[in-house]
Amino acid sequence: MKINKSIVAVVCILLGSFKGLAQQDPHYTQYMYNQSILNPAYAGINDYMSTGILYRSQWLGMEGAPQTATAFLHTPVAKNLGVGLSFMNDNIGPVTENSVNVDVSYTIRLGQGHSLALGVKGGVTMQEIGLFSKINNTLPEQNDIVFAEDSSSTLFNAGVGAFYFTNKYYAGFSVTNLLQNTYLEKNNKKFGTDVAHMFLTGGYVFDINNQWKFKPSTMLKMAVESPVSVDISANALYDNKLEMGVTYRLQDSFGAMINYRITPKLRVGYAYDYITSDLNYSTSGSHEVILLFDIFYKKKVSSSPRFF
Repeated sequence: MKINKSIVAVVCILLGSFKGLAQQDPHYTQYMYNQSILNPAYAGINDYMSTGILYRSQWLGMEGAPQTATAFLHTPVAKNLGVGLSFMNDNIGPVTENSVNVDVSYTIRLGQGHSLALGVKGGVTMQEIGLFSKINNTLPEQNDIVFAEDSSSTLFNAGVGAFYFTNKYYAGFSVTNLLQNTYLEKNNKKFGTDVAHMFLTGGYVFDINNQWKFKPSTMLKMAVESPVSVDISANALYDNKLEMGVTYRLQDSFGAMINYRITPKLRVGYAYDYITSDLNYSTSGSHEVILLFDIFYKKKVSSSPRFF
């Protein structure tokens, strides 16, 4: 089996540094509809159950490029109390990572439509690193201790978050990977060590007229010894059904997204990123598809669409 050089490069990035695993946590262009994955405080803040799946194929045309699938469910279970469950499958080259997390949040009602939710996240991550023996044969030093054998590990992790919101705007902050696990350790050297990731999100809904709404949003993603990732998005919502927008990721990509509310309960969305970084010599961009489904407990809630 021939191993593409891009896989080797990706794996070297993955494991070649003392701290940091991959490019930071996975990118999401449609992060505004995938917030429970990033912030446990978001779980159950609405008066209905929210479920969704998202699939992202990154760096099209590059063998071994990241592919990420996520699924989530969160719901209120008591007054001001919400819970959530999420699953993520992330593949990059020969590395496969599966994680399952449980979220618990509590919402403090501040009055006049203002609320602050606080949440915690806990779960397990299972990682498998295969094909090392084949990759090792392509390296200049075939006895590299990192690539000498395949590896698998199961580790626990945790996160915290806060989410402030009204019916018109929100601001969220969360920290994931609080437990700095090491996935590989050879001869007292650490390779592929988790570091804390911080997410800062915000958005606003402007009423233009009876049919149009303007929805700007942003996300800052920060990790130790990694550059800050900044996403800026601007969406327009028509008739509470059709939403279209553009997005820009600082020094990385720009793109477009669209989603449509098929029924009051079901929404489907698509996003495409065009790469502007140095990777554009080998890839044109990334695809992302999302499916959202809500289960309403009260009829009046279903008539009020979710804006974020």
